[in-house]
Amino acid sequence: MSGWRRVRCQARAWQAARLEWKADLDRWKAENERFKAASRAARKRGETPAVNDPGPPPTGFALLPWLLMGMGAFANLLQGRTPDPLVGGLGLFVFNSLYIYVTFRSFDRTRREEPRTRVALLLMGLLTTGLAVGYGGNWLMFFPLLGLATGAALRGPWLGRSGILLAVYAAALSGVRGGWSDATNIGYATFLSTMVTAAILGLSEAVRELRAAREELARRAVEKERARFSRDLHDLLGHTLSVIVVKSEAARRLAPRDMDAALGQITDIESVGRQALTEIREAVTGYREGSLATELDRARSALTAAGVEPDFRRSGTPLAPQTEALLGWVVREAVTNVIRHSDAGRCEIAVTGTAERVRLTVTDDGSGTPVSRSAPGIGGTGLTGLTERLAAAGGSLMAGPAPRGGFTVTAELPLVAEELAAARPTAPDPS
Repeated sequence: MSGWRRVRCQARAWQAARLEWKADLDRWKAENERFKAASRAARKRGETPAVNDPGPPPTGFALLPWLLMGMGAFANLLQGRTPDPLVGGLGLFVFNSLYIYVTFRSFDRTRREEPRTRVALLLMGLLTTGLAVGYGGNWLMFFPLLGLATGAALRGPWLGRSGILLAVYAAALSGVRGGWSDATNIGYATFLSTMVTAAILGLSEAVRELRAAREELARRAVEKERARFSRDLHDLLGHTLSVIVVKSEAARRLAPRDMDAALGQITDIESVGRQALTEIREAVTGYREGSLATELDRARSALTAAGVEPDFRRSGTPLAPQTEALLGWVVREAVTNVIRHSDAGRCEIAVTGTAERVRLTVTDDGSGTPVSRSAPGIGGTGLTGLTERLAAAGGSLMAGPAPRGGFTVTAELPLVAEELAAARPTAPDPS
């Protein structure tokens, strides 16, 4: 009963191997059809098929033709020149089956490193030794086939040692069983088949991994650019449209009693709109550099038009353009939130510098919260985008209710090299 159970287990193992082989065959056919379809489409468009497309991934089918090296042993069986042909035929069948099993699993990294693959490779080695010792002659050609399977299944530092040991072992066994001329040929063929197979398959895998890495880098670059553009567009349009709405409301209120003041607000609206068009064009190309002084002037104008008293204070060393650009984004977003949501009467903006960092604080005395809160300390989409910008530059952004009421946005950035050089005291002239 136990023998019958072992037979059934072996049959299930062969069935699983056959299913894996069919899956590899279907996958190879699908990849091959995709590659051919892409090539036909390129030719119809009058283009040359992409040379950087390596085509369908290699599978165990690439190593199947080498089984013809065992045709000499098969011919000996057919011609009756092999003693115990039943044992030889069974050995030939098992060797070919193990060869197919190992090679097809070797093209998948996960299955290649499983113990079952290594066990099957070891069984191939034992079977090859038995057939070579028992029959010799053409049966010694199974050693180069074993080398092919070894080169396909092994990677890393053990590959070279295994190739040398296998070649020396094959040469020694061939010398004992046949002649030393056969020993040299079999040893050289075994070593060559092992190392060349490993080199070709390793190079193919490296090319495909590099191609996949390049595609992943391109995808991440597209996502990064998309995120940058969405942040720029939100910050630009959110602030600009808020200013336009506020100044339009001011012009509507002033028009019945002071037409000149209303025309002044309308002129500001025109100026803001033209500036927004310029900034959007520059944002599309990614070359826009903001200025903190410009943003503070715009913030003063927007706050005054909204009926909010501005209070600006600035101290410290001159800032680098990239630092000013980031702080300008913070001023733009924070002032936009003050105008739209805070119902404040006063807004304080302070820029202070320390020995190694610069801090920007925007505080209002309103009763509302500038944005709907989605996480502790950080507000909505605009402040989230600013947090990402500042974090990429080594800074931080905090937003939350002020201790005395209102809302406070605090941004900190490290000083860059040129700012630190400007802040460092100059040594007195010895003369």
